[in-house]
Amino acid sequence: MKALRIHGNKDIRMEDLPEPNPGIGEAKLRITNTSICATDIEEWQYGPLWTQHGGPNPISGQEMPLILGHEISGHVAELGDGADDLAVGDRVVVNNVRTCGACFWCMRGSQATCNSMCVAGLSADGGLAEYMTWPASHLIKLPDNVSDREAPLIEPATVAVHAVRRSGVKVGDNVAVIGCGTVGLLTMQAFRAAGARVIAVDVREQSIALAKELGADETLNSSDHGAHEQLLELTGGIGPDIVAETAGAAETPNMAIEWTRRSGTTVLVGIYSATPKFDFNSIVGQEKTVIGSVAASPGDMAATVQLLADGKLSVKELISAVVPLDRVIRDGFERMLSPEKDVFRILVTPNG
Repeated sequence: MKALRIHGNKDIRMEDLPEPNPGIGEAKLRITNTSICATDIEEWQYGPLWTQHGGPNPISGQEMPLILGHEISGHVAELGDGADDLAVGDRVVVNNVRTCGACFWCMRGSQATCNSMCVAGLSADGGLAEYMTWPASHLIKLPDNVSDREAPLIEPATVAVHAVRRSGVKVGDNVAVIGCGTVGLLTMQAFRAAGARVIAVDVREQSIALAKELGADETLNSSDHGAHEQLLELTGGIGPDIVAETAGAAETPNMAIEWTRRSGTTVLVGIYSATPKFDFNSIVGQEKTVIGSVAASPGDMAATVQLLADGKLSVKELISAVVPLDRVIRDGFERMLSPEKDVFRILVTPNG
């Protein structure tokens, strides 16, 4: 089968590999679509940061080279022994996070910080291939009204839902989301589904326009002089109760903390290739709470699937292009690397 593997920094290769066979409790999937995430691009250019290296993952037993792709949908092609809850032909989305279930963090309900965490496409073979295997217990059947093309974006939507759950948002809260890329726009929608009033912030007019289309209550261009003052005006001079940072830029965490109201909450969701700096006194002196949020916890993806099925999240607008697997480097990775990048998510299909 064809598969895209990462071997190291700036080293991704399209290769011919044997098709995987499902083990006990596993399903073999015929991949329908896998979307390319900014994390994939960062691993290619600046990594390995999150890609398993320096030893095999305790759960998967794998390390680089690995098949990339962690936002995955497929059809069940074959079942291993003990995979009784699925049938051949089922349409599924891959719940890509596996944890040990027995460590200090798992036992206390913080599975996203499990030392042994295994993520498809980062610490086990992922979905930029024709086939993959994954535990049947970590595959979620798709409702009839969620298409194969929408399904890969359930993964970034789950990252957004996880962040919203961690934020402690209350109905009626004022929330600012800094960064209207894919995760930011999904985070904005998830906050609105939770009953918050959301102000979307970005520097790109294309992103701001899409935020309006997807239901932002207010929008701001953070490159405008006086953007902070505008935000204060929109929140009665107090500031947002919660600011979620999803951009991952060097300056945006500082902006998020500064813009959060006194005794409010900042949620950092972005992945940072640079090391941000900020004044910790602005946290201490104003008793702000700063929360990190990564990946997902059990139940987050199932909740996200339901939100999508109920029409409370929309992902179709975030699909910018569909490319065949055999052109994924040129038409996918290189296009997303371009300084003039005009895309949100590019879907990759093995079927061309």
